[in-house]
Order: sequence, then C-alpha cells, then structure tokens
Amino acid sequence: MSFSIGELVTRISHKHDLLFRIASLSEDTAVVHGEDIRLIADASLDDLTHVQERDLQKRKQKEKEQEEFSYRLFRQDYQLMKEKRDYQSSDGYQNTSSFFQLPAKVLHIDGDRTYLRKCIDLYNRMGLQVHGVYVNEKEMPFEIGGLVEKIQPNIIVITGHDAFSKNKGLKNDLRAYRHSKYFAETVRAARQKTPHLDQLVIFAGACQSHFESLIRAGANFASSPSRINIHALDPVYIAAKIAYTPFMEKVSVWDALRNTLTGEKGMGGVETRGLLRTGMPYIANDESEE
Repeated sequence: MSFSIGELVTRISHKHDLLFRIASLSEDTAVVHGEDIRLIADASLDDLTHVQERDLQKRKQKEKEQEEFSYRLFRQDYQLMKEKRDYQSSDGYQNTSSFFQLPAKVLHIDGDRTYLRKCIDLYNRMGLQVHGVYVNEKEMPFEIGGLVEKIQPNIIVITGHDAFSKNKGLKNDLRAYRHSKYFAETVRAARQKTPHLDQLVIFAGACQSHFESLIRAGANFASSPSRINIHALDPVYIAAKIAYTPFMEKVSVWDALRNTLTGEKGMGGVETRGLLRTGMPYIANDESEE
C-alpha cells in the first residue's frame, strides 16, 4: 500500500481511533500528526490504512458537532460575563455614560500551521486580538524573547505537537517526551521578560505533555495532567476565558477548563486573574469638522 505526504490515515493497531495526517515518510515508517488532536507519532507503514471518504465525512461531522457544542457553552459564559460587566460598569444600570474596554492581546505560537489556522479562525470568531506565529517546537525557546518584545502580549499560548514514549522512560522523566522540554524552556524564557503570573498569562503544552515541568517553568495553565491527548482548539478557550474576565476577578482552574473539549484530565493550572479592563467615558471617533 502506497502513501503520500499530507494524506489522511488511521492506525490499525489503535483500532482507527484517531485521524492522522502524514507529515513525513521514510522507507518503512511515517511521522503522523493528529488532524484534530495535538499528537505526533511514529508509525509503521504496515500499520497505516487509507481513510474512505464516507468514514472521513462521518468523522468530520462528529468533530464539528463537538466543536460547536464547546463554542455554544463559551458564548453562554461570555454573555453572562458581559451582562455582569455592564451592570457593574453602569452602577446597576443607573449611570447611562458609555464605557470602553481594553482587550487582551494574545500571542499564539504553534508548531503546526494547520492547527494555527484553525485556532486563529476561532480567536477571530470570539473577537479576540491575536498574533499567530508558526515556529518549530525546537526553535521556540530561541524565538520567544524577540516575539514578546515586539508584540507585548498579555497572553501567550505555546503549543504544537507532543507525545510521551514509554520506551524512552517513565512518565516523570522529561526525556521521555518529544517536545515538553522545549515548551518548558520557552515558558522560562518568556518569564524572564515578565515574571508576574497575572501580568502575563501563559498556556503551554500539547498532547501528553509533561504538565508538572510546564507549571514549574512558570505556565499558568498547561497540559496534560493525565498524559492524555488534548484537542487542537482547547488552548483558545482558556485564553478567551482569561481575556474576557475582569482583572479584579480571579479565574478558577475549573472555570477555565469547563468549556474545553478535553477538561481537567487533559489540562490544569493555577488560579489566575482576568485581564479585561473597563473604562469610561467612551468617546466615539468623529472626524467631521465644525
């Protein structure tokens, strides 16, 4: 059976549980990237099989339904937060002066171009200001400092692909993970620029990442406490929750995770202050001359 780079496949040994895209090929093996899950794996070509169009459409439909469900939950959350902000900013609706908000700026660094495009689409759908940058995971520690200085973000998402390999060591051994070491180094480099956890909020990690090392390095939120796979869009929901919560309020870990597709087994963190600031009065741009 022949394969080509970019082709969608599943693994026979894992009962076709996940959809993968072939990233590179050698004589008898392939490196595959999860299509919706931030997982990277080495696979024997004998273990791969082509995906039939009917099966592909069924998988995509199921995935779209899950993503829309999470998005609807987030929108409900957002509406409740907005009503609360409007009430507080107007002194119980007694003050009719209009107000403005200073939105958080997100820097999203991703080791996968396809995932990055999907995430940027979701950020835009949520109305968030985002700077998306593709960087290979191994290069992230060297690139993060310049990006922070240039963009001056309030939130950084550091993600891409990762995987735990039991053949390389135990779960507490950082060397047994494909990219966790580089994610941790990137977090440390960012923290050298902004040490305070509430001035710069960081999410770091991908599928099966070494959660403990990422938190120790200075991440507010990270994956993966239970070493499970996380969804490609999960970091966006965490960033949005922080971005739309007023800075005088804290975000509990559960509040940050409850609208994600993976939940607390795939992600965790520490309680963190929101980043949204409200001011008044709002002055509209009026370019007309008297």
